[in-house]
Amino acid sequence: MAVWGVFVACVAAGGVLFATGLGGATDLVPRQTFASGESVTVTVDPAEKPGVYLASDTAVTYDCSISGEAKLAKTPDRRTVSAGDAVWEQFLVINAPAKGDYQLTCVNQEDATVRYGVGRDSYSVVNGVAGGLIALVVLPGAGLLAAIAGTIVVLVRRSGARKRLAVSG
Repeated sequence: MAVWGVFVACVAAGGVLFATGLGGATDLVPRQTFASGESVTVTVDPAEKPGVYLASDTAVTYDCSISGEAKLAKTPDRRTVSAGDAVWEQFLVINAPAKGDYQLTCVNQEDATVRYGVGRDSYSVVNGVAGGLIALVVLPGAGLLAAIAGTIVVLVRRSGARKRLAVSG
């Protein structure tokens, strides 16, 4: 029945939205990395919710600064993501008023091997995955309910039409 096509379409849409949410998780790993004391130009798009990460074997005291109107804010808690042999820990988010290039510098006081990097904010990615998971459940469920309701409507109408034919026949 064509009514079940709605269900199939909802399952497909839910799957696409779920996959889109998962795709954002690959952006967590910092795309641009730099060493302590280096100043790098970072292209920041507020819509992408950039985060600043560090990778170090030891605890370090850091001091980061960014140019222009952009501000650095500490994350409520630290989240980690592994990539290869490095474990990146998000510790800051970049709040920029507009898309543009900004100079970012991070230094640490300890004599340790530390890499800094910029990637997507882990909180925004988690929200995207959660939204995709909800879409994966809700859309097919809504499609199933619509298909069942449509089937019931078709069966009731056919039954009524048969009864009318039987009476007039």
